[in-house]
Amino acid sequence: MSDFDLIVLGAGPAGSAAAATAARAGLRVAIVDKRAFPRDKLCGGGFTGRSLTYYQEIFGRPAPDIPTEVRSDLMFGAHGQVLGHYTDIPPIRMMMRLELDNDLLATALGFGAADFTGVGNTTLDPRAGTVSFGDQVLRAPVIVGADGVNSATARALFGQAFDRETIAFALEIERPETDLPLRIDFGAAEWGYGWQFPKPNGVTIGVGGINGRNPDMKAALRGYLKDLGLPDDTPIKGQFLPGGTFRKTPGAGRILLAGDAAGLVDPITGEGIAYAMKSGQLAAMATAEALLAGRPETVLAVYTKSLRPIHRALNQARLIRPLMFRPFLREGFVAGFRRSTRLRRDYLRLLAGETEYGPITRAALARAPRHIWRSLRANRQAA
Repeated sequence: MSDFDLIVLGAGPAGSAAAATAARAGLRVAIVDKRAFPRDKLCGGGFTGRSLTYYQEIFGRPAPDIPTEVRSDLMFGAHGQVLGHYTDIPPIRMMMRLELDNDLLATALGFGAADFTGVGNTTLDPRAGTVSFGDQVLRAPVIVGADGVNSATARALFGQAFDRETIAFALEIERPETDLPLRIDFGAAEWGYGWQFPKPNGVTIGVGGINGRNPDMKAALRGYLKDLGLPDDTPIKGQFLPGGTFRKTPGAGRILLAGDAAGLVDPITGEGIAYAMKSGQLAAMATAEALLAGRPETVLAVYTKSLRPIHRALNQARLIRPLMFRPFLREGFVAGFRRSTRLRRDYLRLLAGETEYGPITRAALARAPRHIWRSLRANRQAA
């Protein structure tokens, strides 16, 4: 039996952020992952301005020291139509998750976290506060489950990791082209989007949308590749993606959920790395506060309260999403995006971490009557 103050399950952005924050605070922390690093991960790999800000706060470095593609121009499309190519946008960084996650883990270990990666399957005992693998048993008063969308921690607590009807699903490929533009296409999948993210040594292309509305996601990916003028001859990776279906209570007892395991992914932009890192940081800070007070049983309440701004932002994004994706409102969204400089600017500022959903939601609701009117007029003209 090895005793720690905190055990972190999962060594992705949420887990490494939790381990780094806890170790920097002087806690004895173990980071556990069944996979050995570096390991691959399905993800567009966009590292937004918000992600960079959180990274600097948590890891104390200017930026990850890995190959990075930085673009300041972006092509937008929606529901099969090109909306424009916009230049001089806030910089967006793109990198491979294999390299990013390895860098985050190495930094957390450098701060003093104990490395238990590559250990194979683990067994969690929520009541005892133990994690076991092989002939080893780790014990801590608090455990953070940062083990992704298919979280074994969430299954142990709630019986299932997610709801298959409300969860999103994504397919992705990697191609060798290095001269393709950064591109986002809303509606490439039903209630979802497509992405073309250039990287230093190629490009990541994918589609994702609500699982229950996309019975044939492979067809959506084939259609998107055809629209991009690219062949359909590349191995495909697939993964469920939480998209706004977050857990209002992110854990149970002294076990917390962070990142994808807690459903903290923006349902409009698809951004998950930023909220993963931030939630990991907040989980570790809640642990330190509860342990310092000698009341580890309060950790979930402290953590849940600290997540309120993220939960509020996700709820606001879910409120806006129907204006973009409901079939009878799509044409209004397309027309509004083309006409409204403010709408485009707000979206780009959101990606850059320069604004939040509060002001965007208020502006969207104020524009909703015009949006609906444009949609009705466009639908009548199409008929």
